[in-house]
Amino acid sequence: MQAQYFGRNKPRYQKLDFKVSQTDHFEIYEYLDNPDKLKELGAAAELWYAMHQAVLRDTFTEKNPLLIYNDHAGFQQTNAIQGGINVGTGGVTEGLRNRVVFPIAMTNQQTNHVLGHELVHAFQYHMIINGDSTSLRNLGNLPLWMIEGLAEYMSIGRIDAHTALWMRDAVLQDDLPTLDDLNSYKYFPYRWGQAFWAYVTGVYGDEVIADYFRNTAKYGLDAATKLTLFTTPDSLSTAWHAALRNHYGRWVGLDADAIAVLNAADSDRKSKDKKEAREKLLRRLGKSQDLPGRKLFDDDAGRMTICPVLSPNGKYVIFLSEKNLFTTDLFLAEAKSGKVLKKVASTASDGHIDQFNFIESAGTWSPNDKQFAFDVYEKGRSVLVIQDVFKGKSVKKISIPGVPAFSNPAWSPDGKTIVVSGLVNGQTDLYAYDLKSGKVRQLTNDKASEILSTWSADGKMLAYSTDQISLERGRSNGEWTMNLAVMNMETGETEQLDFFPGADNLNPQFDKAGNIFFLSNRDGFRNMYRYDMSTKKVEQMTKLVTGITGITPYAPAITVAEDRDRVLYTYYENGAYKVYQARLRDFTPEEVDPNNVDMVPASLPPFKPGQRDVINTNLRLLDNNTQASEASTTLKPVKYKPKFSLDYIGGSAGVGFQTGNSSFGTATGLAGGVDMLFGDVLGNNQIYTGLALNGEISDMAGQFSFINQKNRINWGVNLSHIPYRSGQYFQDPDLQPEVETTLNGEQYFGYQDDIIIQRLFQERVGVFAFYPLSVTKRFEVGTAYEFYHQRVDHYVNYVDASGFLLGQDRERLDAPGTNHLMSLSTAYVGDNSYFGFTAPLQGWRYRIGVERYFGAYDFTTVLLDGRRYFYVRPVTFAVRGLGYGRLGGNANNTNEVYPLFAGESYFVRGYTSDVLYQDAPELIDQMAGSKIGIANFEVRLPFTGPRQLSLIKSGFLLSDLNLFFDAGIGFFTENDLKKNPVDDDPFDGRDPIQHKPLYSLGVSLRINLFGVLVLEPYYALPLSVPKERRSWTFGFNFVPGW
Repeated sequence: MQAQYFGRNKPRYQKLDFKVSQTDHFEIYEYLDNPDKLKELGAAAELWYAMHQAVLRDTFTEKNPLLIYNDHAGFQQTNAIQGGINVGTGGVTEGLRNRVVFPIAMTNQQTNHVLGHELVHAFQYHMIINGDSTSLRNLGNLPLWMIEGLAEYMSIGRIDAHTALWMRDAVLQDDLPTLDDLNSYKYFPYRWGQAFWAYVTGVYGDEVIADYFRNTAKYGLDAATKLTLFTTPDSLSTAWHAALRNHYGRWVGLDADAIAVLNAADSDRKSKDKKEAREKLLRRLGKSQDLPGRKLFDDDAGRMTICPVLSPNGKYVIFLSEKNLFTTDLFLAEAKSGKVLKKVASTASDGHIDQFNFIESAGTWSPNDKQFAFDVYEKGRSVLVIQDVFKGKSVKKISIPGVPAFSNPAWSPDGKTIVVSGLVNGQTDLYAYDLKSGKVRQLTNDKASEILSTWSADGKMLAYSTDQISLERGRSNGEWTMNLAVMNMETGETEQLDFFPGADNLNPQFDKAGNIFFLSNRDGFRNMYRYDMSTKKVEQMTKLVTGITGITPYAPAITVAEDRDRVLYTYYENGAYKVYQARLRDFTPEEVDPNNVDMVPASLPPFKPGQRDVINTNLRLLDNNTQASEASTTLKPVKYKPKFSLDYIGGSAGVGFQTGNSSFGTATGLAGGVDMLFGDVLGNNQIYTGLALNGEISDMAGQFSFINQKNRINWGVNLSHIPYRSGQYFQDPDLQPEVETTLNGEQYFGYQDDIIIQRLFQERVGVFAFYPLSVTKRFEVGTAYEFYHQRVDHYVNYVDASGFLLGQDRERLDAPGTNHLMSLSTAYVGDNSYFGFTAPLQGWRYRIGVERYFGAYDFTTVLLDGRRYFYVRPVTFAVRGLGYGRLGGNANNTNEVYPLFAGESYFVRGYTSDVLYQDAPELIDQMAGSKIGIANFEVRLPFTGPRQLSLIKSGFLLSDLNLFFDAGIGFFTENDLKKNPVDDDPFDGRDPIQHKPLYSLGVSLRINLFGVLVLEPYYALPLSVPKERRSWTFGFNFVPGW
C-alpha cells in the first residue's frame, strides 16, 4: 500500500476496552457498563438466530462474532470495517469473517431491528461462502436489493407502514420498477427489496426463500427465477406490479377499471394501444393531491427537505437539505414565503464537525428567535452546537457531561435549559442541561427509550415519545411501539398517554393552546393527529395518500409555531421529501376512537391463505415475549483473543506502506502481484503482505507491513524488497565473427546480439505514525532506511542472417557499488473535499510536508500543496497551488540527483514529447529543476452521470467536462530566474539558462472507467511555445483530477 497523500481519516478518539462473552451461537465483543443490556442483546441475538434458521435452513458451525458499540459515535471509530461510516449506516456485516458490527440505537426497537437485519446478512454470507457449490465470488451474482430486501423482510415482516407509504406513492405515480430496474440507484434497495420478498413469499411461501437466494448466487437472477419460481423475471415483475396496484389502488384513487388499464399496459409493454390507454388514463387522473396548506419550497431547495423547525414567533424555519448535493446542510428560510435566506451550517465549511446527525434529529430555536441549537458528531461524541442564526457564527459548542450520545435537543421557553434524549450505556433517557451552570439532571431512568421531547409554551410540561407501554404489555407485530407521555416539570410526575395501542405515536408538538400535535400510523398511513389535554379527545387532522415522514419513521417531520397559527409538515411524494405549510383552518379535524387501529394499509401484498408464512408467524409470536427469552440465555465471559485471520486477498497495484511527501520521484511500487490483509477480530492490528514476480526469481518483490490502530496514534513498521529492472540492447551488423557456439559444437557465421540486464535492488525498513486530529486533519511522521545494491547480467545471443537464435552465453558482470539512504519526514494534512465522478467538486485539501534525506541523497525537501473547490451549481471552480523544492546538499547536482520536471502532464498539460522535441526543444531544460511551482485553474462540469448532478443523464458513463489553465516553472536556484544567469557551479552538470514559467489552456474530458481508472483525454494549447510553432495538441492523463 502507498501512504495516502490526501484522504480523510478515521480517528480513534477513545480507547475502547472490549470484553468478550459467549452465547450458544455468538461471541459478543462489547464495552458496555450495563450487564442487563448485554444479556438482553445476547438473548435477542439467539432469538433472531432461531427465527432466521427456521427459514434459511443453515447452521453456524462456529460462534459468530458480534461487535457492539455503545453509540453511533463509537461505531464511526470501528477498525473492523474499512472506510468511513456514514451517519445513516445502522450496522454492517462483512462477508469474509462474518463479523456483525453495529451500535446501540436511540430506541429499543431500532437496536433490535438492526440486530435482526444484520444477522440475516450473517446467514446469507455463511450459506453462500460455505455452500457446497458456492463461494465468495458467487455473492457477486446477488443484486443488492435482493440481499438488503431479504434482511428487511425477515427482520420487519409484511406489516410495515413506512415501506407501504413508499409503495402507495409509487402506485400513485405509476412508477413501478421491473426486476431489472431495481438495480438503478433510483430505487432504494431496502424498501423495494422488502416489498419484492413480501410478494414472492406471499405467492410461493417462505420455503422458496433459501432455494431462490442460493440459486441466484449460483446462476444469476434470470436463471434462478425460472428454475425456482417457474416464471421469467418479466412475468414476475408484471404479476408483482398487479398485486401492488390491486392492493393499494383503492387508497390512491384508482378504481377497478383504472387498475385494469394499467395492469394491461404493464403485461404487454410492446402494445401501442395499451400504452396510449395508460397515458390517457394518467393524464385524466393526474398526480396532484389535495393536501392541507401549500408546498413551502420550490425544487431548488432540494429533493430532500427534512426536519423543519419553526422559530417560536413563526416567522422563520430552519431545515435540512441536500440542496448543495454533496452535504446535507442547515438552511434558514422565511416560513411564510419559503424564500431560502442563507445556509446556517455545513460540514463542508466547518472542518471540526465530523458529521451532522441529520437522519433522526432536528434542532431547536432559542426563545428569542436568534439562536439555533443542533447536535453533531465531533471527536467521537455528540456535541451541541449553538449557532447565531443571522450572523452565521458558532456561539458555543457543548459536550454534555456524562452523556456521550444524544439527539433532538429541546430549548426551554425560559431559555435556561436544553433537554436531550441521551444514550448512556445502552439506555436512552431524557437529560436536562443547564446552560448557565453546565450541570446535568437526569429526568428519566428506566429501560424504556424516551425520544423527541418538546416543551409546552409555558414551560410547565414536557411531552415525548416512549416505548414504556409496549415494554410492559408486549410487542405488536414483532415490534416495540411508541406511545406519548407528558412530564410535569414542576413535580416530575409522568402521564403515559394510552391511545392507539400497537401503533407508533411520535413527534409530539405543543400548539399555543396547549394541545399536542403528533404523528401516528394507527390507520396504516402516516397522518397528523391532535390530542386535547383538557378533554382527552384525539382528532385526526389529515387523511393523506402517502404520509408525513422523514427519512425514517423516528425522524421529526412536523413543527408547530408557539406564537403564530402555522404548522409545517414533511410529506413524501414522488420519491422526495417536501415541506408543506398550513394553518389550522386548512385542516378538517375529525374525532377518532383512541382504540381504533387498522394496519391493513400498512401491509405489503399479497395475502394468500394456505401459504407457509414462518417469518410473520414468528414475529407475531414475539408479541407476548417481553423479555426476549433472557431467562433461557446464558452469557459466558471469556478472555479476549486477537484471532488473526485473512481479511482480504487480491491483486496488488503497488507495494510499500510509508509516510512522507515523496510523490515527486522516490515513491515506488510494483505493477502486479498478490497482496493479503490479515487482522485481528477488532481490526486494531493489521498485517499487509505482498508478493510480485515479473520474470525470473531475481525479479521477485515482497513487502510486509504491520499497523497498530488501537489508540489515537496509529503506528506501524514496513519491510520491503523491491527490484528495478532495466536493460540495454546492442547489435553490430558490420561485425560477423566466426564463432563457435555451444550448439552441437559446430561453427556458424552470423550476428552477435548483446543484452545487458541491470537490476537495482532496494531493501527498505520504515517506521511511521500518524495522529488524526479529526476526520479531516492529521499529522504524519516517518523514518526509513534504504539499502541499494545492484546486479548486472550480460547475455550474448548468436543468430543467423535470418534472425534465428543459434545459441546463448550468459555471464555475471561486476556490479556498481552499494548505496545507503535514510530519511525523516513529517507532514500536516487536511482534506475536507467531496469527490464527484472523476475529481473533487467541493471543499478543500492541503498538505504541508518536510522530508530530510541522508546518504546517497543529501538534501531537504519542502512541500506546500493547497487546493480549493467552489461548487456553484452546475459547475465547480477549482484552483491549485503547489510548490515542491529540494534544498541544500546535492539537491542541485544533476550528476547525482535526477531533476524534477514541471512539464509533466499532471502539472501542466500540452507539453507532450512531440511538442518538446519537435516544436520547442529549448523548453526541455527550462522545465527541469530541483524546485517546481505549479498553479492550475479549472472549470469542472459534471457531463454525464446521475440526473441530480450531470448535464446529460447516464446510468453507466460517468464523466466531467473541464476547461483549464495551467502554469508551472522549474528551476534550481534564484540565479535561474534572472535574464542572464551565470554558471555559479561548474560541477553541477547543467548549463546556465533562464527558466521561465510555462502556460497552457484547453479542454479535457475525464472519464471514470467503471471505478477502476480515470482517463483524461485533453486538447491543449501550449502558450509558451513560440507563436510561429504553436499549435493545439492532443494528450492523455490516467489519473483522477487534482
